[in-house]
Formats: sequence, C-alpha cells, structure tokens
Amino acid sequence: MKNSPLTIWILIALVAGILVGAIVPEFAVKMHPLATIFLRMVKMIIAPLLFATLVVGIAGHGDVKKIGRVGIKTILYFEIVTTIALFIGLGVANMINPGVGAKHPAYLPHLDEISQVSNSICHSTFSEFFTNLFPTSVIQSMAEGNLLQIVVFSIFFALAICTIGKKAKPVMDLLNSVCQIMFKFTEFVMLFAPIGIFGAISYTIGSNGIVVLKNYAKIIFSLYFALAVFVIIVLFVACRIVGISLKALIQAIEEPALLAFTTASSEAALPKAMEIMEQFGVPKSIVGFVMPTGYTFNLDGSTLYLAIAVIFCAQIAGVPLTFEQQLIIMFALMVTSKGIAGVPRVALIVLAGTLTSFNIPIIGVAILLGIDQLLDMGRTTVNLIGNCVATVVIARWENEFDYNKMNNYISSSVEKLESKPYTEDFE
Repeated sequence: MKNSPLTIWILIALVAGILVGAIVPEFAVKMHPLATIFLRMVKMIIAPLLFATLVVGIAGHGDVKKIGRVGIKTILYFEIVTTIALFIGLGVANMINPGVGAKHPAYLPHLDEISQVSNSICHSTFSEFFTNLFPTSVIQSMAEGNLLQIVVFSIFFALAICTIGKKAKPVMDLLNSVCQIMFKFTEFVMLFAPIGIFGAISYTIGSNGIVVLKNYAKIIFSLYFALAVFVIIVLFVACRIVGISLKALIQAIEEPALLAFTTASSEAALPKAMEIMEQFGVPKSIVGFVMPTGYTFNLDGSTLYLAIAVIFCAQIAGVPLTFEQQLIIMFALMVTSKGIAGVPRVALIVLAGTLTSFNIPIIGVAILLGIDQLLDMGRTTVNLIGNCVATVVIARWENEFDYNKMNNYISSSVEKLESKPYTEDFE
C-alpha cells in the first residue's frame, strides 16, 4: 500500500506522542486541548455530510421500497454479528480470567465518580428507545450529534423529495453540491489530524504513564486478543462470503482506522470512512444509511469489551458468575447500550449502571476508567472496521456492490497485488 503523506504524518504523531508522554508527562498532559480542538472540527462536519449524503443517495434512486428492505437486512446482519461478538468476548474472558489475581490500589480516584454515574443512569425501555429515534428538532439532533435521529429525518426528507419529483430538483442540486463541498471540507480538516493525534496520545501516556500497561496487562491483552479473534474469524468470513479481501478493505481504510485508534473517537473516522467506502464500490445511499446506524446497532468492539469487562469486574470483586448469569447480564448490557448510544464513554456508563442493577461491586469499573483510553482505542477501531464490512455485505446483499469500482480502487492504491483482481461472477 502506498502510504499517503497524511498516514505517514499520523504515524509520526503517534510515535512523537508516546515519546513526549513518557519523557515529559507534565508537558504532555497540557497537550489535550489539541485533541479536543481536532475532534470538535470533525464533529462540525458530520451532520451536514451525513444529511446530504443520505438524502442524495436515497432520493437519487427514487426507490421507496428499497429503504425498508435495506433497513431490515441491516438490522438483521447487525444483530447476528454483535451476538457472535458477545460469545467471543465471553469465551476469551472465561479462558483468560482477566480479573483473577489482579491487584488494585488502595485508593481509586475514580470510584466516587463511578458511584454517581451508576446511581443516576437511566435504563431505557424499548418504547423509550424507539421514541427517541424520532427528533423533535433536527437542528437539536445535529447539535447533539445524534446520528440515528439525523438518519431518520434524512429518510423522511428523501421520501418527500421522491414524492414531489421534478419540483425538488433545485434542492437535489443543492444537496449534491453540499456533498462535494463537505468531502472537500473533510480533506481540509484531516490536515489537522496529526496535531490532534499528537495531543491525544501524549495526554494518554502522560496522564496514565507507560507503567499502566504493565499493571493491567492482563485485561488489556484480553481485550486486544478478543478483538483480533473477532476480526480474523468473523469479519474475514463475512468478507469471503461477499467475495472481497479483508486485507484490501483494511488497507483501503487505513487512514480512518488510524484516526479511530489514535483518537479513540468514532466521529473522527466517520467522514473519511464514508468517503472511502463509496469509492470502494458501495452505493452512496447504503453507506449513508449503514455507517451511522451501525454506531448504534453494530458496535462489535464495544460488545466484546463489555463482555470482558463484566467478567473482569466480577472476578476482581470476588463475585462468581455462572455462564447463564453472564449471558443475562450481557444481553441486558446490549439492550441498554443501544438505548443511550452517543453518550460519551457510553460503555463504562452502561457497565456501571448494569453491574449495580445485578448487585456486583463497581470497583472494577473504577479501575477500567483509569485505562479506558487505551482500551477504547482498540474497540473503537474494530467498531469502524466492522461497520465498513457491514456496508459491503449489505450492498452485496442488494446486488449493488460494484466489484469493478473496488478493483479500480485497489489497483490505484496498491503497488503490487498479492493475488489476481477479484473478478469472480457472484450472480
């Protein structure tokens, strides 16, 4: 793969952040505003880009029935994959036992914070979750970054355009222009990515210290091992079924994947990932629908993390859990996490509240909060890769994935292909 200048600068920023955080931690902690500014710049892109892309994609085809069909297939795929992720996480946790023998400091600075969160968390019912899909104000949804509400508004807006027909042409022309502008806007913002990544990594290492990797090596290894198993087995199989190379896909999204890993933010990677998946051969309408919906229903990395975190917290508190009890807790976690998607540090918030509901001490959550940035980097990256794979699967399911476009993208990006182009006939 030809590394773009941006990718090279991101890697340089990553190494520089680690060195600065380890050598001068006091200075490194002060670099956090750089990361915050970059993430704010990314957030201002997402709402207009998502709205314009989804409306143009749906209204451009004018197929109203397709929306419902794609929606059903998408949710079905998400539920299958996240359930598999659940069992992989539980399997790895029970095999490695990350909380057995783990020691925790006498004083945990985050314990009071976690206690307040666990007592105040709202466990949304299905009816509340369904109601919250529909925005009272799309402006408010865009301001809060509620992707699912933006998707719902965009779908209805696109349906109205399809119904009106030619009268809506000026609006469609405007939104097509907005799409092009926002993709160019994204390129400008990405130029600041190395600075933001330097700030994020140096702050993470400076505030936690590299010694944290040694102290909590078992839980960190457990998560990253489970994430690797999921990618190698589940996502590889999904890619094989639809006839694409997982390696080629990951190479294609290396820039947004690096952004997701180094910033631990899905939002940082979303605009660039959507642009690349469209270039990779997935129709604009499917990219615009599946990617943002996936960040509510298809958080593969977060599901794995929650499975391992439950076992870790129970073991470090000395609470034995049967496999049946583990399953009950995990399914509760999956439902609750969907209900409050978009909340910062949602995985820890949901974990704390659910453990309290099952009378499990939350001391383990306080420990996890101290190393959450390191864990979040891995699970956020897998969330991104899983959602990119999902767009290809749904596009292939709809017989709309463009293999020629994929081959052209790969050919233009890779110096030497290890195998022949993917030209098989899948019809």
